[in-house]
Amino acid sequence: MTTSTVPYGNLTGPTRLRRLATAPIAGPLAALVLACAFFSLMTDQFLSGGNFSLIIQQVMVVGALAVGQTLIILTAGIDLSCGAVMAFGSIMMAKMAAEGTVPPLVAIVLGLAVCAGFGLLNGLLVKLIPLPPFIVTLGMLNVAFALTHIYSNEQTVSDLPRALTFLGETFPLGDTDVTYGSLLALALFGLFAYLLSSTSWGRHVYALGNSPEAARLNGIRTGRLTIGLYAIAGLVYGVAALLLISRTGVGDPQAGQTDNLDSITAVVLGGTSLFGGRGSVLGSLIGALIVGVFRNGLQLMGVASIYQTLITGVLVILAVTVDQISRKRIR
Repeated sequence: MTTSTVPYGNLTGPTRLRRLATAPIAGPLAALVLACAFFSLMTDQFLSGGNFSLIIQQVMVVGALAVGQTLIILTAGIDLSCGAVMAFGSIMMAKMAAEGTVPPLVAIVLGLAVCAGFGLLNGLLVKLIPLPPFIVTLGMLNVAFALTHIYSNEQTVSDLPRALTFLGETFPLGDTDVTYGSLLALALFGLFAYLLSSTSWGRHVYALGNSPEAARLNGIRTGRLTIGLYAIAGLVYGVAALLLISRTGVGDPQAGQTDNLDSITAVVLGGTSLFGGRGSVLGSLIGALIVGVFRNGLQLMGVASIYQTLITGVLVILAVTVDQISRKRIR
């Protein structure tokens, strides 16, 4: 008996649909569509360009953090320090620029470098000692949180130069005003979606998450890759810091205290496995939008914020449950 294989390009329509339906991104996408349909029926204000622009603005900071968080979780790690690192980067940029210590663009570059440095240190501790990512990033959360309050003297930094707030400005797109920061966040997702899906570096990341030992035996420098991923994630947190400043117009030492959990929520809801090796940044974008849509829709319906948090928690538990069930079926 002979068997034949059909190249992907020659797949029939039903086969293509079957593959799309079983893709990890299909479930989160369906959930997003259903959520939008539900809230469009419950409130007339939901289906408007201005409201969708507001949702994107509300999720762009957490969405950027989710990009870096996705890189770490794909390797079966986790980063609890991302929100605190972002807050320190934002305070550093804002204070240096506002006080005129350095030119605004130099302040931005230094802030990005410091955030990348935090990520690099996380990666070195995780790989070279080695220590569990949970412990390392939990400790780094406290370090970055303390440095933020020490450096800022508990003071919000205002009167920032335009270079730091430019991304918060808008331009018209039809009848809707869109911020430049929203475009940057979407471009960030697009860049890393390409890198993970269409480059050898991306294939190495997934291989590392699936089996570090097998990846090492196949010639992948797992140590260098792990350290580099944490450093890149830190750099992305620096971009999130700039987006945070542009959205609020100030450097706030209290910012980012729950954004680490929100970023993990977005990644998990987007279908990325906490056990590593499976997921995508586009899924994380959908996960961030799911959270944003639920919070926005419930707010328009007049639901108290505490119930929004409750529903978000339930969604996370359901997403992890689905991931666990799917892993058992694969085995």
